[in-house]
This record gives sequence, C-alpha cells and structure tokens, in this order.
Amino acid sequence: MGGPETEQRLDESKKPSQESGDENQGEEEEVGECGFCLFMKGGGCKDAFIAWENCIEEAENNNEDIVEKCFEVTGALKKCMEAHANYYEPILQAEKAEEEARKKSDEEKTTNKSDSTVDEKKMDSAIGSKAAPEEGKGS
Repeated sequence: MGGPETEQRLDESKKPSQESGDENQGEEEEVGECGFCLFMKGGGCKDAFIAWENCIEEAENNNEDIVEKCFEVTGALKKCMEAHANYYEPILQAEKAEEEARKKSDEEKTTNKSDSTVDEKKMDSAIGSKAAPEEGKGS
C-alpha cells in the first residue's frame, strides 16, 4: 500500500496537464481564464468579446454604469453571437431561457398584486356587507 507506483501517479496528478506545447505561449490574459471566457473566445466573436470584456473592466475600475457605458459593445457582441449561432447556441439558449423566466416571474408578481387587490376588495366588501345589516338593526 502506498508503493512507488502510487507515489509516482500522485506526483503526476499534481502536475498541470499540457495538451499542447503552445498553451503557455498564448495571450497573457488567457492564463487562468474562466471556461466561459475561453468558450467565448473560441468562436467567431473573439474580438467582440474582448472588446466587451475590456469595456466591463474599464467601467468597473472607474465606477461607471456598466449597462450605460457598454451598451453598444454588448449589442455588437450579441449580434455577432447570433450571426455565429451554431457555435454560440448554448449561450443564446441560456439567455433566452433566463429572459422567459424573468418575464414569467414579472407576470406572476403582477398577477399576485392584482389577486391581493381583489382579495382586499372582497374582504372589504364582505366586512362592509356584514357591518351594514348590523347598522340597520339599530333603527
């Protein structure tokens, strides 16, 4: 148990795997990048994504409104992704599902508000109708 073979495998598992020798020769920003970023840069919208990424970073560093500052580059990235829908389909579908869920949630909030308003009116009406006969009895 715990012989030289096991120790060698453990040592090898600690080493970072390198599928290609060019991996470390890429752009400096790719070191330790998130999977999402690597995916986005792997398709036809790499330049648009980098522009969007830079805009977001700049806005955060300057405490600016990201939505306002990056509106145009976000739109350009979305158009590019739609033009390359075969590659970016998982992201586009996720955005669509999120948008539909948000709409459904908003509709439920609106429905619940109107339901509670109706319930309040019913309650007021019921209280009022019960109170009215009692007033009439005293005459």
